[in-house]
Amino acid sequence: MKQRILVVSHGHPDFSLGGAEIAAYNLFEAFKKNENVEDTWFLARADRGRGITGQIHKRRDNEYLWEQGVADWHLMKSAHQESVTTWFVDLLKSLKPTVVHIHHYAHIGLEFIRAIKKYDSSIKVYLTLHEYMAICKHNGQMVKTGKEMKLCSSESYDECRGCFPENTAEDFWLRKHHFKSAFDLADGFISPSEFLRQRYLNWGIKQDDIVVIENGQSDLPPIAPRPIAENETRNRFGYFGQVNPYKGIDILLEALRSMTKEERKLVLVEIHGSNLETQSGDFQIKIKKLAKKLIAEGCLRWVGPYRPDEQRTRLKEIDWVIVPSIWWENSPMVIQEAFTAGRPLIVSNIGGMAEKVQDGVDGLHFSARNPLELANKLKYAVSNITLWNDLHQNIASPLSYTECAEEHMAFFETR
Repeated sequence: MKQRILVVSHGHPDFSLGGAEIAAYNLFEAFKKNENVEDTWFLARADRGRGITGQIHKRRDNEYLWEQGVADWHLMKSAHQESVTTWFVDLLKSLKPTVVHIHHYAHIGLEFIRAIKKYDSSIKVYLTLHEYMAICKHNGQMVKTGKEMKLCSSESYDECRGCFPENTAEDFWLRKHHFKSAFDLADGFISPSEFLRQRYLNWGIKQDDIVVIENGQSDLPPIAPRPIAENETRNRFGYFGQVNPYKGIDILLEALRSMTKEERKLVLVEIHGSNLETQSGDFQIKIKKLAKKLIAEGCLRWVGPYRPDEQRTRLKEIDWVIVPSIWWENSPMVIQEAFTAGRPLIVSNIGGMAEKVQDGVDGLHFSARNPLELANKLKYAVSNITLWNDLHQNIASPLSYTECAEEHMAFFETR
């Protein structure tokens, strides 16, 4: 029997360009072309400033926006409860999906999972886990609150109270029970990395219920290496993504600042990122202060935000991609995007970054949160004239959109 698949995301790439939203939409497009799919739809939480009305609007053919939100982030409760059992269920009645594939419940809540099964228990529900939100109340980052932002390795009701003293240990027990009761309704889980899968196994998901499927990528050929003169080095580094305290932009800028002026003359770092203006005032001041002198020297260019269709053009002028995140990162889209373009990476040696990039094979690792070691890696990358070619030749093509859809369909068939 051919499947009828409804893909649900916490945002639409038309309005929000996060990795999870883009991964969800790309998979929706790939399902359209799969011979075992009769029909497929995309439902995303609306982010257009119209408020939380609960209404579901058609965006374009087979695409819908839900004006939903979250009223209680501790228990992930929907802001517009009535629409979960009315307009959302009406959509299910109209579309008649056999599968609902959820890519995120943030900004939507958990109640709609129960609403699916209550309406029709034969509908299969699958959940792709993009971060650790069920495990960690702190935005699913598993990073402690406070200036030091220390990493967490596992849940602990007492330690969670250290981050959120307004909550009791019993509150966190209730939170886990609430999440777990919703997750127990799912027929299976997908993790884009083994690292994240292990975290959720420790949390309580059964081993046979969760599989690793990497996010799909374009099957376009790699971009040709940047043309360089005979005496020129592979000295252009690029950061691509959000600019926030978890992404390690400050670590990268401090790495540049730790170099001598003569060493900085040998490198050029480009920041292709957005949302600095939405961060805290202290963080903005810190980043702007670090960047100002480096930009004046000419070793740093602040290029700014980009749309997904612009990324390959920007990567043409880059030799290396840097991912200096200070949190565990599940499976940063930029890693697979860099590999698709044929660009080696320099990444923090933790979480999904360490898993996806092989140190000394298709990229380099540095100790997370250590600007001095990152600086040494930048200098090493520039000074070793054969390194870039060696790493470039070892880059394997990531999973394509089509292959990603096929692996999901195969998993659906086993449940």
